[in-house]
This record gives sequence, C-alpha cells and structure tokens, in this order.
Amino acid sequence: MHTGSCHCGQIRFQVEGDFEQVVECNCSHCSRKGYLLWFVPQDKLRIGSPELRTTIYQFNKHVIDHHFCPTCGCAPFGFGTAPDGSKTAAINVRCLEGVDLASLKRIPYDGRSA
Repeated sequence: MHTGSCHCGQIRFQVEGDFEQVVECNCSHCSRKGYLLWFVPQDKLRIGSPELRTTIYQFNKHVIDHHFCPTCGCAPFGFGTAPDGSKTAAINVRCLEGVDLASLKRIPYDGRSA
C-alpha cells in the first residue's frame, strides 16, 4: 500500500500494488507537468479526503479526467478507461511518499502522436 497526496494535503489517497517502472508520456500536458505515471485498476485507489475536492481538466479527446487540487495545483491522479474497457487510475508517482524516483525504470510513451 502506498500513500500519497497533493502538495497542500487537501487531497490524500492510498493505492494498492507494486511498481518498478512508470510511463513517461511526451504529450503536451504530461511533459509540462512532469508526470511519471503508474496505471492501476480504479478499485485499487482509495481517496482518503473526506470528499474529493479536486478540479478536473480534460483536453484533446476528452477521455481522461485529470484531477488536480484547486488550492496548490498539484495533480496526483487521473481517471480513464483502458483499451479493454476497464476503469483505470493513472497515479502520478511524484505524489507518492517515499518513492526513489531515480530507481524507477521509465517507459517512454509517444502521446504526441496518439
């Protein structure tokens, strides 16, 4: 179980699972934000805040709900649908506690061409 939050702590969450690699997308949004993404089934993500106080941003094909904190602007996760139709959460591992980012294998994804 991993614990994470936005910068100000208004959004807190836990996510179940293990990872050794993350996706580094080069689309205009991910590259500007510096996302390192770990994809999990949505039911593995537990929001710990009393109520989800995020703002949602969509762009391009409007198929991913990028959640971010309206107070500090930090973007800890997004929700979408995998190609097989399952509900997916994309966790920004930069928002998880105690992760050694240098030890993670980064898998490039060409989001600019998608």
